[in-house]
Amino acid sequence: MIEKKNFYINGKWVAPVKPNDFDVIDPSTEEAFAVISLGSIEDTDKAVSAAKVAFETWRETSKEERVKLLEKFCEIYNRRWDEMVEAQSMEMGAPLDFASEIHTKMGADISRNVIDILKDFNFEHQFDPKSNNQIRYEPIGVCGLITPWNYPMNQIVLKVIPALAAGCTMILKPSEVAPVSGVLFAEIIDEAGFPPGVFNLVNGNGEVVGNHISGHPDIDMVSFTGSTRAGKLIQKNAADTIKKVTLELGGKGGNIVFEDSYPDAVRDGVRTIMSNTGQSCDAPTRMLVQRSIYDRAVKEAVDEANKIKVDVASKKGDHIGPLVSKVQYDKVINLINEGIKEGATLAAGGPDLPNGLNKGYFVKPTIFTDVNNDMKIAREEIFGPVLSIIPFDTEEEAIKITNDTSYGLGNYLQTEDKDKAKRVARKVRAGTVYINGQGAETGAPFGGFKQSGNGREGGLWGFTEYLEVKAITGWN
Repeated sequence: MIEKKNFYINGKWVAPVKPNDFDVIDPSTEEAFAVISLGSIEDTDKAVSAAKVAFETWRETSKEERVKLLEKFCEIYNRRWDEMVEAQSMEMGAPLDFASEIHTKMGADISRNVIDILKDFNFEHQFDPKSNNQIRYEPIGVCGLITPWNYPMNQIVLKVIPALAAGCTMILKPSEVAPVSGVLFAEIIDEAGFPPGVFNLVNGNGEVVGNHISGHPDIDMVSFTGSTRAGKLIQKNAADTIKKVTLELGGKGGNIVFEDSYPDAVRDGVRTIMSNTGQSCDAPTRMLVQRSIYDRAVKEAVDEANKIKVDVASKKGDHIGPLVSKVQYDKVINLINEGIKEGATLAAGGPDLPNGLNKGYFVKPTIFTDVNNDMKIAREEIFGPVLSIIPFDTEEEAIKITNDTSYGLGNYLQTEDKDKAKRVARKVRAGTVYINGQGAETGAPFGGFKQSGNGREGGLWGFTEYLEVKAITGWN
């Protein structure tokens, strides 16, 4: 049993004010493999106080000082790569190869990108050559960073590294469901030698630690990734202190497959939604297929779903693992059963455990056909390996169906007509539009329209979220 009961506050590992043990479950086995502590309001206050004091000196550090420490962080992160892979595999069920090639690699790539941005960023410059006004970028202050369980290291690094680079101090609350990688991250920060109080970690649940962070008067900014429901609560709780709030929330991505799409468009779409066991907020969970190719597309989708292997996370190879928890498993199974009740056709998968697996939170790759956009499975974020296929006739209809959702995080479209691709990409409402299976590059902005959130993470856009802009007159 791994024990990670202490919090990282003011440069030291300290015991919680009140003992409150919490078991971390391996979703492949349904058994506890680690124990952490859930923090309290008192633990949170200690971390915020440390960050507030540290901000006065950290904000004045030079780019060179911050770059040196971030470079050291990257060096240690790469050295402890295998530990990070194992932690994420066990805590949230990512197969080992996927945990290495996607989850852990994202952390490394994002960190390098932020360092490059910091090196080139001009924190102070003249408004224009004829002006006596000076523009200065300053760190926003103490940040409360709340991260989810589905991409543990990606989300921690997307928040912590640009905040550090900008000169902010912070308290991080990782998801209590998948916290071990977050503790390992804190160990790397400590070994890299960041000054005490600059980075603090308190584990805990949303109801106590998360709630206290979002309303804390000494926190200047909250960055949250998670459910839309929780995002609404955070925004309301932050209102009294008028702090900045950035939110990356849920999604219900539409994937428009036109009749002139490339040959493997449907199969690639199925693989994309099933990746990470469907636990991706920008997954293309609604596949809109032009009616002229609908029957063929259904056959291809079902065939591809049936080819996807499901197995325990501790194995290497090309397969998907379990859902992260019993709560998530129950939610997904309930929505699959709801789809059957609504009259959608269950073409692949279903609510039963995959063959050979009688333990663990495993779900078969599931395909629903004959779906309309008013059904619950087409409107709610399922967050599991479940795809709904919806027919359409015209380009205008496809755009209308895609936009008929409260979300707007990631939309997809498949066509070999470049003009049509650009035309449709401009009209669908989402923070990212993926054309013909092309992924976003490291450093591209990521975030949502509508109830998928506000603000952006990644690259220069994510970096400047942590900066305030000051105009100074009479400079020259």
